[in-house]
Amino acid sequence: MGVRLLRSSAGYTFIALLVIVAIMGIMLGAIGQSWHTIMVREQEEELLFRGEQYRQALERWHNPDPKLGLPPATPLKDLRDLLQDPRTAGKRRYLRRLYKDPITGEDFVVLRNATRGIIGVMSPSEKAPLKTGGFPSELASFEGQDQYKKWVFTINMGQQQKTSRSTVTLPSGSSTSATSVPAGTTDSGQQSGSTTPYSTSP
Repeated sequence: MGVRLLRSSAGYTFIALLVIVAIMGIMLGAIGQSWHTIMVREQEEELLFRGEQYRQALERWHNPDPKLGLPPATPLKDLRDLLQDPRTAGKRRYLRRLYKDPITGEDFVVLRNATRGIIGVMSPSEKAPLKTGGFPSELASFEGQDQYKKWVFTINMGQQQKTSRSTVTLPSGSSTSATSVPAGTTDSGQQSGSTTPYSTSP
């Protein structure tokens, strides 16, 4: 009788341990998923911050305020010129430093216009963002986008930008193939649309 009780008790203890282990596994999985979500949201916030730093710097370069004594707008050939304006004798900077794309860890893709030079940046990532709404008015075009590469940080091109929306093919070797942005010719020479507000380069 005593042996039977011991065996029965051991069986119940084993089952209880299995239940506890299963519950702990579920809890750890939920914690891991929650932590991943937190990390992705932080990367998205950082992408928005860095992209906006570039966009605002480019706006100041291409649309200078005469009251601030800024030089007239000229084509921007290199992002490094935003760190030290080569057109001025003094130290004039529009950007604190060059930022990496926090989603890929690589450089941003640079958007170029035939007459104005560099006018924007974008992430080449094809991943789907968690954030799909609640953007500020200047980033209203991000609403409902299903890929990070469609978050295009570019200066206001006025009517030209509004009427020239098409598909741009990125240069060969890029991790992404196309995105819905104003059309142009890529650095690889492929024609991607009938108008040319800007092209892309890594």
